[in-house]
Amino acid sequence: MNASVAIQVLPKVETDELVCKIVDEVIAYIKSTGLSYYVGPFETTIEGEFEELMDIVKECQYIAIKSGCPSVMSYVKICFKPEGGVLTIDQKVTKHHK
Repeated sequence: MNASVAIQVLPKVETDELVCKIVDEVIAYIKSTGLSYYVGPFETTIEGEFEELMDIVKECQYIAIKSGCPSVMSYVKICFKPEGGVLTIDQKVTKHHK
């Protein structure tokens, strides 16, 4: 694993219910990739290889549009170490959970 990505997808729609529906579809797509991921209250973190993660980030935009929003904004954080060895989700958060 040489990268991790945190993505927050913000569909530009009129109701909170529709926001949640679209975000749920994006998260379902992320789950379907088979990669390790962590859903937080503001963003979802995914671990894997850099190129694959960039394809997933791109596809998240298309999933949101296909799910009914006319436009989407996303905030993305990327940690990339070409030689591998980025900190894992577990290394970052496990110690903070009861």
